Amino acid sequence: MWPLPQIVVGARLPNAQMRNPRLAFLFGCLCSSISEMKRSMTLAKGHLSLLILTALALPSCQSDDKPPQPRYTSNASGAQVAKASQREGQYFIEFRSRYALTYGHTYAVFGRLNKAGGMINPQVAGLAPASPDAAPYVLGHFIPVPASTGATDGDLEEAYRSASWRILLTEAEYNKTVAYIRDLQAKSKMWQATVDNCNNFVGEIASSMGYKTPSIWLRPQEFITKLREMNT
Repeated sequence: MWPLPQIVVGARLPNAQMRNPRLAFLFGCLCSSISEMKRSMTLAKGHLSLLILTALALPSCQSDDKPPQPRYTSNASGAQVAKASQREGQYFIEFRSRYALTYGHTYAVFGRLNKAGGMINPQVAGLAPASPDAAPYVLGHFIPVPASTGATDGDLEEAYRSASWRILLTEAEYNKTVAYIRDLQAKSKMWQATVDNCNNFVGEIASSMGYKTPSIWLRPQEFITKLREMNT
């Protein structure tokens, strides 16, 4: 969702709020957004709003990200595939999450592999606020804001990867999946943190491929990890 590779740390939600995953997610979003907003908005533009949001959100800050999870590669059926068996020109899609100043970002990377298993001119699809400014991002936790559906800063940098599941595809499987992604990108005009978020976007791609998907209110790292665990 957001390019800065840091994690906001704070107190945990009260037990009553933790029992409601959507509420817990929303409060975590608000908490994280405050930290980003502080760094990028001037007092003249947002002093009063910042004070109000801070008062509402800071008591419930949380951070659950773990160190980067091991890479996992499978075929389309979910069976794990050894790196040595990957061939040059192999088609793939990789469901991936990365760290950010806020709770992170979930997205898909797709293309072909070289002989060493590296990506050749990879393409990225993910849902995020169209503007890099903090204000639309914060507003998007309440109402939909214009979205972008391509790459964001840090998506392909290994230092920011927090979890990933790479799936090797046949040419026919790949072409079908990419056609779905292009259609989804064309239809996805708005981003909203608790409904039309990056997890939901990637979940729709995974569902189109026949995979089960976890709750969209998880942190990106947990979403990708659970997505892989549910289907392998």
